[in-house]
Amino acid sequence: MSSSNAIGVFDSGLGGLSAVKEFLHVLPNEKIIYFGDTGRVPYGNRSRDTIIKYAFQDTNFLLENNVKMVVAACGTVSSVAGKALESKLSVPYTGVVNPTAFTAAHKTSNGKIGVIGTAATIGSHSYKKRLKKLNSEFEVFEKACPLFVPLVENGFICRDDQIVRLVIRRYLSELKDRGIDTLILGCTHYPLLREAISDYMGDKVALVDSGYETAVYAAKILKEQNLLNDENSVKKPEFFVSDTPDDFENVAGLFLGRNMEHTVTQIDIEQY
Repeated sequence: MSSSNAIGVFDSGLGGLSAVKEFLHVLPNEKIIYFGDTGRVPYGNRSRDTIIKYAFQDTNFLLENNVKMVVAACGTVSSVAGKALESKLSVPYTGVVNPTAFTAAHKTSNGKIGVIGTAATIGSHSYKKRLKKLNSEFEVFEKACPLFVPLVENGFICRDDQIVRLVIRRYLSELKDRGIDTLILGCTHYPLLREAISDYMGDKVALVDSGYETAVYAAKILKEQNLLNDENSVKKPEFFVSDTPDDFENVAGLFLGRNMEHTVTQIDIEQY
């Protein structure tokens, strides 16, 4: 395996691009190959077996591109299929759960931590289990927020939008009442609602972005295994999807936070 090989990042759709944004910032010398399973999104309401099947197909595609590391930039996959992937892959792997939980554990002062994510992520209790392993005294409060993903994907992200504020209040009022001081954004779509979530939760609640924490953790793993690319040049990321790439540039610009010209290729993920 060569240090010049790409890092493979995948997600059930395009939400993982918010993690790619962090990877491009934290690891500017690395080439990123991204696959978004836009033809089968969302994974959050699928069965465990289906999620695992999809995760291995997504990973197999990335491995065919000779990636040196696989990153599941998806809370659902990390929560449901993470252990299966880690046990079978021949390259370093990380999901978003472990690095995010680790950071949340260090940020909290009162031991009350909130977790928001898809129904599958919350149903797996993956973050809660990990946090409890780190400290059995933690109080962990979980909440599925299924409307956040369609809000983001339809461009409803402005902190002043009344619909956004209404949905956030509906989902997060219970966590706010519990007195949490740390909130895990357990889905890669959620950082796009960060400002609005912060407005509602207040300055005393630390928000933990799973995409950023995963990028920092991936950099640590690559360094430990001498797989960091030491070529001092910015690499152009490659993007692949399983459904029509129409409007990809608009959505990618939303998640990546920059206007970039993207080449995006549609593939048949079922053949993997």
